[in-house]
Amino acid sequence: MTRAMPFRLGTRGSPLALVQAEAVRAALLAAQPEAQVEITIIRTEGDRVTDRALAEIGGKGLFTEAIEQGLLNGSIDIAVHSMKDVPTTLPGGLTIGAYLEREDPRDVLIGATCIEALPAGAGVGTASMRRRAQLLAKRPDLRVELLRGNVQTRLRKLEEGLVDATLLAFAGLRRLGLGHVGTPLSIEAMLPAVSQGAIGVECRADDSIIHKLLTHVDHAPTRLCVEVERAMLLALDGSCRTPIAGLAELHGDEVRLAGLVASPDGSHLVTERATARIADARRMGFELGTTLRLQADPSWFEP
Repeated sequence: MTRAMPFRLGTRGSPLALVQAEAVRAALLAAQPEAQVEITIIRTEGDRVTDRALAEIGGKGLFTEAIEQGLLNGSIDIAVHSMKDVPTTLPGGLTIGAYLEREDPRDVLIGATCIEALPAGAGVGTASMRRRAQLLAKRPDLRVELLRGNVQTRLRKLEEGLVDATLLAFAGLRRLGLGHVGTPLSIEAMLPAVSQGAIGVECRADDSIIHKLLTHVDHAPTRLCVEVERAMLLALDGSCRTPIAGLAELHGDEVRLAGLVASPDGSHLVTERATARIADARRMGFELGTTLRLQADPSWFEP
């Protein structure tokens, strides 16, 4: 399989996004050593506005829209995303052609050894409604303050004393060589975001050359678990204003899924778990999401 021009890979420009893009580039070159892959940095609206919560400026799609437009207009051939930033419904004509093997999906607490060890009234910086709700459910005395920016920016703000603690994805820290920072939290203590730790490679649905190449780097177990989680999220039809968490794990020929939806202030949490055979796992994800939606207060989903 050959192509005259280089493959153009679109990505955000943060240090973590570039590390992830390089990981995809390396995987593609391992699959097709003669290929040329150029990395194109695309600045997104989510990168431009860092002083407000995502829910106030348009939601997660702000990290993907500009890059997806590059796919649609042909200026790039593939796009690399943190899958937790990707809306459940993709633009027409686009698809996720591959997933790299998922990193550890857990969250890391930086500033204390566990949530219970945080001082009374401590300020915890995060922009995540999911983290906010789960923190306040356990520790309603905490002050949860908006903290956005890339990993390095948030760590710097913590060092400057703007907050007492923060939470970051273990996957991102490990990819940046910072896996030693902070304390990973158990899934029971902090259920991760849907798709956390997974890198997705998006492409045009009708590009057969790219599709053929991506089949060589697609990690089937990661695809299965992420698609189960995203099926749950699709059923919930949530937004960045709704605290939602979920994690699917493959155990032999079964998939186990844990899901959570909460009130924004963390005063009420709804959790569900389910297990299904691989063939039924995606349907199980949607059904669990439907169950969570029925148990949740409708006001949790209001804009």
